[in-house]
Amino acid sequence: MPLRIAVDLVFFTGKKGGTESYARHLFAHLADHDDLSFVGIGNRELAAQPPSWFPGEIVSLPVSGENRAAWAVAEMLAVGPRARGTKADVLHCPSNFGPAVRLLPTVVTVHDLLAHRHPEWVPGGRARGVQTLSKASARAASRIITISETSANDIRSLLGRTEVDVIPLGVLPVDPLDRHEPPARPFVLASGNRMPHKNFAKLVEAWAQIPLAERPKLVITGSHGDDPLRPLVDQLDLANDVELLGWVTDEELERLYDTASAYAFPTLFEGFGLPVLEAMARGCPVVGSDIPILREVGGDAMRYFDPHDPASIARTVREVVADPGTMADAGRKWASLFTWQRTADATADVYRRLADSVR
Repeated sequence: MPLRIAVDLVFFTGKKGGTESYARHLFAHLADHDDLSFVGIGNRELAAQPPSWFPGEIVSLPVSGENRAAWAVAEMLAVGPRARGTKADVLHCPSNFGPAVRLLPTVVTVHDLLAHRHPEWVPGGRARGVQTLSKASARAASRIITISETSANDIRSLLGRTEVDVIPLGVLPVDPLDRHEPPARPFVLASGNRMPHKNFAKLVEAWAQIPLAERPKLVITGSHGDDPLRPLVDQLDLANDVELLGWVTDEELERLYDTASAYAFPTLFEGFGLPVLEAMARGCPVVGSDIPILREVGGDAMRYFDPHDPASIARTVREVVADPGTMADAGRKWASLFTWQRTADATADVYRRLADSVR
């Protein structure tokens, strides 16, 4: 009989960025493992419209994925009993949190510990609650997966879990011949939510320091509703140079990656930094923050700047846009080392080892 894996998808709405990209790609590629079967534990919305990428049925809990408090409580108290009721052998919680009490062998993927490292960057006063949830989840988990050595070090030092499975994320291969013709005016793409650690204000400030004759357009995606960057753009008189697109579809983001002259990632903190590889895979040169996690993910295939210094950001952007050189080829080669199939295969091995250990 195949090993039965219950997957906690109560969090999933399609609007939460990185953790949802992880779930979509991971479970689509786990479908190739014939010795595994899957059942998803979803929210009301997900159960009403089961996603095509999930390789199994979806059973629901009576909560909305749009209600943060409701799905957090469900993660801690309801997912475990529901998973046990499906007669699963293993429960996988892929979005940082899991049950407070272990009712069956449980794997939790912890992407990052932002709330522990920088609680001041967690909006809405949620840092303490997130800390409590993550500590309880880590105590109850049988195994913890994380996505980088940087995050693994945080988990060991802040959560006290010494055994951590580090499984990097992947990126889908892209045919370089599929790139579209770039627009007449070069543009630099940036994407992400508007949490403080994304550091987009410094990127906008950097744009004001690029001489007009050399200034590419800056396109920033990822906000919901009124963009908090708008007042800064207006204050610096950059309305003709900075375009705030808000949330875009996967198809729209794909075309932006495809036609951008460079991708800028001014972040101050990440668990991984998947957009770096997504841009590289498309032959788009990447400039980003000189912090340990991006050195780990981007290697020598990207250019680095001081994320606290707009002059450093502006200088690096100017140099890369003026002369991308061999960055496109170097980025493609580096990104090809990170595949979702590799991520899925390593995750399947964690399931098997955990199931074997409790038999």
